[in-house]
Amino acid sequence: MFDRKTYSQMRRAGFGGVGISKEKLKQAMVEILLQLPKGTSNLKETVVYNLGQYGQMASVRELNDVWSQAKKKVAKSNPEKFVLDGRNALHWYDDSIKIPDKKISPANFKKLNELADSDGCSVNAIVSKLIKSYK
Repeated sequence: MFDRKTYSQMRRAGFGGVGISKEKLKQAMVEILLQLPKGTSNLKETVVYNLGQYGQMASVRELNDVWSQAKKKVAKSNPEKFVLDGRNALHWYDDSIKIPDKKISPANFKKLNELADSDGCSVNAIVSKLIKSYK
């Protein structure tokens, strides 16, 4: 039976076309992600493990490239199940995950969220009030 080591030796020997297309690999990853039970941890490791021979035939570089494409696709097509945070990490969607703004430092973002929670409004409303009072 072929294993990951055998495929890597074949690639080193010059048989670069051993793998499958990246599109098929992405489709397989998306299908596996959609079948996982909610709350599964280590999504990438679980998906790669469940790829079977597809995962063994692909190089690590291909798996990383396809994983980044698959998580964007699944987060865009199923926003009720998955969400990408500010660092493009895939998470299960629930109310506990707050996606920080990329242009604000984490400490300031936490302070804004605390102010918004204490006032019972959104961060956007707090920032609007601060801008109005600053002017």
